[in-house]
Amino acid sequence: MRKILSNKLYLYLTEFFAGMSVMAVELGASRLLAPYFSSSQIVYTIIIGTVMIAMALGNIYGGRKADKDPDPDKLYRRILIAAIWIAAIPVVGKYIILGISGLVIFTVNTNFLVIAAFVSAMVVFVFPLFLLGTVTPSLAAYTIENRSDSGKVVGRLGACNTIGSIIGTFLPTFVTIPSVGTAITFLIFAGILIVLCIIYFISGRNDPKDPDQENTEGKDTKKPDTARIIAGILVFIFCCAFGSSDSFAFWEDDLTYEGESIYNYLQVKEDDSQVILSTNVLFGVQSLYQKNGALTGMYYDTAMAAPMMAGIGGSEPFRILILGNGSGTFATQCMRYYGSYAGPIQIDAVEIDQDITDLAEEFFHLSPDVNVVTYDGRAFLDSVDEKYHVIMVDAYQDITIPFQMASTEFFTLVKDHLYENGVMVVNLNMRGGGKNAMNTYLADTISTCFSEVWTADVDWSFNRELFASNSPYMLDTFRKGYAAAKSASPAEAKELGAYLQSVDEKLQKYVPGNNVMTDDKAPVELLSMRAIDEIIYDEVAYLKDIYKEKGIKGVIDALQ
Repeated sequence: MRKILSNKLYLYLTEFFAGMSVMAVELGASRLLAPYFSSSQIVYTIIIGTVMIAMALGNIYGGRKADKDPDPDKLYRRILIAAIWIAAIPVVGKYIILGISGLVIFTVNTNFLVIAAFVSAMVVFVFPLFLLGTVTPSLAAYTIENRSDSGKVVGRLGACNTIGSIIGTFLPTFVTIPSVGTAITFLIFAGILIVLCIIYFISGRNDPKDPDQENTEGKDTKKPDTARIIAGILVFIFCCAFGSSDSFAFWEDDLTYEGESIYNYLQVKEDDSQVILSTNVLFGVQSLYQKNGALTGMYYDTAMAAPMMAGIGGSEPFRILILGNGSGTFATQCMRYYGSYAGPIQIDAVEIDQDITDLAEEFFHLSPDVNVVTYDGRAFLDSVDEKYHVIMVDAYQDITIPFQMASTEFFTLVKDHLYENGVMVVNLNMRGGGKNAMNTYLADTISTCFSEVWTADVDWSFNRELFASNSPYMLDTFRKGYAAAKSASPAEAKELGAYLQSVDEKLQKYVPGNNVMTDDKAPVELLSMRAIDEIIYDEVAYLKDIYKEKGIKGVIDALQ
């Protein structure tokens, strides 16, 4: 037996660091997958399930190996292999994920997100976690010397694992991922495991004639372990050199900013005409700033119908609340266009991610007159008594729809914070119909709280804007408003009035059904996944046809 195991302390430390590393890898997995598959509950479920599969298999294998050959050296060799694999994830993980996603899209017709995320998690994360899953049963075999203290020993091992898991949960979330990124987080915990193995293998044995040593005559076990350590260190150094980048969009070479916050993967891209923010996706636009001061060409323009529907104008401040401010595009557009002629405007905005607000101030010219609160949207409504003329709900992102902001209870809370003729506008970012569509459920739920519900599709996008109010005069007020804007003197007013007239032509009265979501039952993930499937299917259908006719070369040529 090695000297370092003489008092069993090192075995308990091994359990501690193994538990810590498992949780760190699990949390890192959620951040590594988020830019490609979103950060929805579905993805978290896949990750948790994958981790449980790996740990269960590791427990079974580790227990069998410990009974047949109770040699701690073999356990630490497995830990070393797991550490090297974890260190390699930042180097090759994103390429594997993209490759798997491409194969899945071309080979299945439904459940793209679930299948691609599950296969990616199995390929990238199962093996190292399987090896770490062998730690607990192996250590139990090494530490239990007689049945009289077996309960005490197993209890201590469990406590060490749990305490390590707690630290491995909080440390990445609140310290390493926000400060140094997901890639370096993987490298940090891989490095901890490698150091753990190095300390073990460089420790000598109590008795050179110990029967636990290699029984085969003429063989020196020290040299193979030394070679493993050196190889592990070299691979780790290589991974640190080539895997420390926090770039998920590795094909981009002109990003203005790329980083991570506690909540999101963040990407800012700038060109001569605009600045774009993407969060938790590698493609798409969540917020933008038009440098020439023009309309955005996105759903924010359509959403600006809401202030006119609520009768903006007059000497009293017109109050707008934005739930999901992002980089402040809607606030900026409202101040730019309505501020030129419609009287004083007071805008309060809620954004849960402070890092996004910092980016808004640095890159998107968010006005200091916009009062931004770092808070959850629903929790904010619960904490204030103020009323508003317009409340903009822009907290839905692809499949990531907070269920607590999609229920009857939430929309009732919004209604209670509106003035009598106030208007709520909701950005629905997955256009689709049918009784089982996400938008149908949302619109049906909203209709239980508001008597007037109208929708307008946004050109050249999947977005649909929903306007809700209890004022029967909402549309009359809107039409008078844009007519007055068209005849106003500022150029911004004329431009806005003409555009909103085109929005009026797209408005459709919503006829509600019975698909109502509540805090108790809101299947937003499954509904959103179904919508994502439809979008992906439509987008890649023509590529599948090219692939069938011309093969992969034809697809590559089509994408160029």
